[in-house]
Amino acid sequence: MRIALGVEYAGDAFEGWQTQPHGRTVQDALEKAMAMIALQPVKLVCAGRTDTGVHGTAQVVHFDPPVSRPLEAWVRGVNSHLPTRIGVLWAVEVDGDFHARFSAESRHYRYILLNRRVRPGLLAGRVGWAHGPLDEERMAEAAACLVGTHDFTSFRAAECQAKSPVRLIYSVKVQRQGDMVIFDFHGNAFLHHMIRNLVGSLVYVGKGRRPVEWMAEILAARNRTIAAPTFAPDGLYLCGVEYPARWPLPNGGRIIAPPQLLLP
Repeated sequence: MRIALGVEYAGDAFEGWQTQPHGRTVQDALEKAMAMIALQPVKLVCAGRTDTGVHGTAQVVHFDPPVSRPLEAWVRGVNSHLPTRIGVLWAVEVDGDFHARFSAESRHYRYILLNRRVRPGLLAGRVGWAHGPLDEERMAEAAACLVGTHDFTSFRAAECQAKSPVRLIYSVKVQRQGDMVIFDFHGNAFLHHMIRNLVGSLVYVGKGRRPVEWMAEILAARNRTIAAPTFAPDGLYLCGVEYPARWPLPNGGRIIAPPQLLLP
């Protein structure tokens, strides 16, 4: 038997998803809690490894349980042993062909940016911040060139381990809701720091520091050094992973919006 889990977490409480010797990651905390239920080690595979400070509202993981337990034990039982900033949302049985990462058809990420004169207090760590006025229409126009299959070398981290910089982006949306500017990205997969690098460059356009056409020029250049600096992780959310309908994941693993607290 193989089991898939839906997981949510506040990334500002952890040092990324992937297990580390210091044990302060989401994966470390989740595997430790699951071992309390299984009474032996459990290894997890996730749909998308998130960096330090990046949040998840709909992370998907799978594991092969070493012992038989009711599905509810992998939800409520595991939650009873987890830190308060992590929660298992659901558990379903899947066949052995399911793989949280390689079976995924696409991923949704959202970046929420507070655009006002003063920094966030209540939402510190949960939203990005830009104090100068931003033109969301200019940013949306600039982002249009990203849709399609492209080489995203200009927007990947130097330490990115992906074999290819080519990714397929289905859509990019930029909209404003009050003081919040919301960036939605939907693609087959994303490179290390890719979305934070894209947001950083779009903010340059929104501030008027660069023309709309600059995004297409960066993309074509395949040169990371000419793009804007990497933006803060605070407002970035992995908020959906899509899978073929053959697997009975709740809502197909599709997009779950961040809590309404973040959207006025």
